[in-house]
Amino acid sequence: MTLWIGTSWKMTKTLAEARAWAEGLREHLAGGAPAGVQPFVIPSFTATTTVREILGEDSPVLLGVQNAHWEDAGAWTGEVSVPQAKDAGAQLVEIGHSERREHFGESVETTRWKVAAALRHGLTPLLCIGESLEVKDAGGSAEFILEQAAGALDGLDADELSRVVIAYEPIWAIGEKGRPATVRELIEPFAALGEAYGGKVTGLLYGGSVNLDNAADLLGIEHVTGLFVGRTAWELEGYLELLRIAEAHAAV
Repeated sequence: MTLWIGTSWKMTKTLAEARAWAEGLREHLAGGAPAGVQPFVIPSFTATTTVREILGEDSPVLLGVQNAHWEDAGAWTGEVSVPQAKDAGAQLVEIGHSERREHFGESVETTRWKVAAALRHGLTPLLCIGESLEVKDAGGSAEFILEQAAGALDGLDADELSRVVIAYEPIWAIGEKGRPATVRELIEPFAALGEAYGGKVTGLLYGGSVNLDNAADLLGIEHVTGLFVGRTAWELEGYLELLRIAEAHAAV
């Protein structure tokens, strides 16, 4: 089993900061990725080509973008298409993050269109799903996230589905004010995801207040095959330590 360890930089890092981070990662992975680990990084759009050029075409690190439009081209001011993202060096497209859903009107329907666009152009869709605290407290977490996933993945055949990565990121656990989820709280959602998608998609990742203290425990949850990390991985040393934790877990 390959463990995916990645980070999205959100709206952070200048080109100089992105360059320094990528150069450090390239140096650390000069001998290849850690055994059993698939690293990935999703910078801001402005840093996409810079990070690709530094990491190199043969890098073991997958490069992603934080969003892409479902149309290949057209009058969509301010948007970036999947072909443009691919041309800039992207191999992965983050789709449906809760911040995109809340602030920019991302819906189940648009996530489905974006997943299809990514697959159409040979990129890996990283589909983000997650419920609010209100849904969790009402006991509806598993049903809610399964509906989000099913809506976005509707109509895919087995081959297409096998190229998808799903990241479960409960809204109540992410961001600066998020509360780290306990292992107990994640068992039921991942059991549901594992039953529905285990062995059918490339990976089932967890994201939400992941840090160096809880990463090993999170990787030990049944059906979890990776971590999608925020602030802890924005400093290179934090990301490298996460890679070391994942390598140790993969070796067990």
